Amino acid sequence: MPERVELWWARRQFSKSTDIPYPVGTYRGAWASFPALIRQYHPELNAGIVLTQIPPAADVLLRWQCESGHLFAATPDEQRNRPGRERRRSAWCPECAALARPAAALPMRDVVTVAGRPASTPPASPARPAVLRPRKPKPRLQVCPKTPDLPVGEPFHSICAPKPASRIEAQLRADLFARLSVTQGLNAVRVARPFFEHVEVWPDILLPELRVAIEYDTTGRHGLEHVGRRADADRRKDRALRAAKWEVIRIRTGNLTPLGPHDLEMSAWSRKGLERLIDTLRDIRGPLLVDPYLS
Repeated sequence: MPERVELWWARRQFSKSTDIPYPVGTYRGAWASFPALIRQYHPELNAGIVLTQIPPAADVLLRWQCESGHLFAATPDEQRNRPGRERRRSAWCPECAALARPAAALPMRDVVTVAGRPASTPPASPARPAVLRPRKPKPRLQVCPKTPDLPVGEPFHSICAPKPASRIEAQLRADLFARLSVTQGLNAVRVARPFFEHVEVWPDILLPELRVAIEYDTTGRHGLEHVGRRADADRRKDRALRAAKWEVIRIRTGNLTPLGPHDLEMSAWSRKGLERLIDTLRDIRGPLLVDPYLS
């Protein structure tokens, strides 16, 4: 039976004979992969106890507040397992999830009452023989016609590619191109199979001479980027690039785990991260091919 956090904390103080049974940061690693829960937890709503002082397996009732302002109580296990495979913005709040769920239709009644008395049921129509109708063919995927007719694996500048909106990504691009003298301005690679209605993919940075694509991944403001189904789309994108004879390096931040063999985990982009990236390029293509492009 879950107990209130104050009672649970007092019981742990008694059993461990100390005022602080779990120091701040004890369970930081266990909660690091749940950034949305970190934002929803407020110590002032939980007797001043920090989330990293609470074991994820503790059977304790905690207070949470979603981004819409809804307050609710749930155990750590309920919060960690609530979203399942869907990580929407409202997934960690039961009230938001209920509002997002469509209302169930009312059941139909066979008997209609008129002035408190059941009305006569109309006679049933004679049964008609079942008619087998052919299944409608699935609609064919419409591929964008703006992609130029190029060989698979050819890099080019696409008018369909979204404009980069990340300040850190722009800094990464500037630092990398200041160190590497390679072709700039290309933002797409022609692939063999459609990827979201295009036969092209749009990596964050392309190094055409080395045939290496670089992606900068963060969890985003709401902790929903590059997780769940979006992580599956990233894997599809990487497979499409590798099938086109390109290699992919993902710089994974915000406690995101690597997806490929050459991905780099970083807390933030820095000069040290640039050197790690250059070393990874050497590991992939070899120093004899990479070093001539260094400036």
